Amino acid sequence: MAKDEDKAPEEKPDRKEEVFLREVDEAVREDQLKNFVTQYGLWLAAALVIGLGSLAGWIFYQNSQDEDSGIRSEEYVAVVDSIRQNNLDGAATALEPLMEAEQVGYRAAAQLLSANIALEKDDPKKAIEGYAKVAADDSLPQPFRDLALIRQTAAEFDSLEPQQVVDRLKPLAVPGNAWFGSAGELVALSYLNLDKSDLAGPLFAQLAKDDSVPSTIRSRALQMAGVEGVDAVEADGDDNNAAPDEAVEGEAKE
Repeated sequence: MAKDEDKAPEEKPDRKEEVFLREVDEAVREDQLKNFVTQYGLWLAAALVIGLGSLAGWIFYQNSQDEDSGIRSEEYVAVVDSIRQNNLDGAATALEPLMEAEQVGYRAAAQLLSANIALEKDDPKKAIEGYAKVAADDSLPQPFRDLALIRQTAAEFDSLEPQQVVDRLKPLAVPGNAWFGSAGELVALSYLNLDKSDLAGPLFAQLAKDDSVPSTIRSRALQMAGVEGVDAVEADGDDNNAAPDEAVEGEAKE
């Protein structure tokens, strides 16, 4: 008991010192926190506001884009309905807001349809200008531009030199290209106008045998190949594959 009583006075000061140090430590941390908030609190609040503002802006933008796309879709459906009803004037009017749409797909389709309508209304000059505008617009997807170039060339085919048609469409008149049928037919006809039957016949034959080409073009190409003395039905695959190379070589020689 004497030993415990001797230690008791020594332990009490230690506990008091420990409590005192803890209070000092908490006071120091509280003071550091106050200094940090004073120094950086404004920046932290600003960053939080900016972050929340950016998030809200992004959400609003996404919603507005979805809403805008929905509006464009409804406008395009209205155009198609007018065309089906043979109401070309109504379709042309409905196309106006789509002509400058932010969505490149709707804009390109609207401009092409506008040119088509002009052609149907017997205004080839306006149609050709419309197709040319789409074909030259680098901001539009390439498939739309290629289609516009083909439609432009078809619309002014009679006024162009045959070689101009070949130069324009030859890059598209190759197997595997989405527009091989339309471009290939115009190029083959231009070869005939250039008195290059040796180039026209194989190209017509290739068009006739390509399953990806529309059936109407294949049927015409089969007949034209026969007129030029090329058997598009019996020719084997090797002849088919060689036709483009032979045409290119023949053209180079001439």
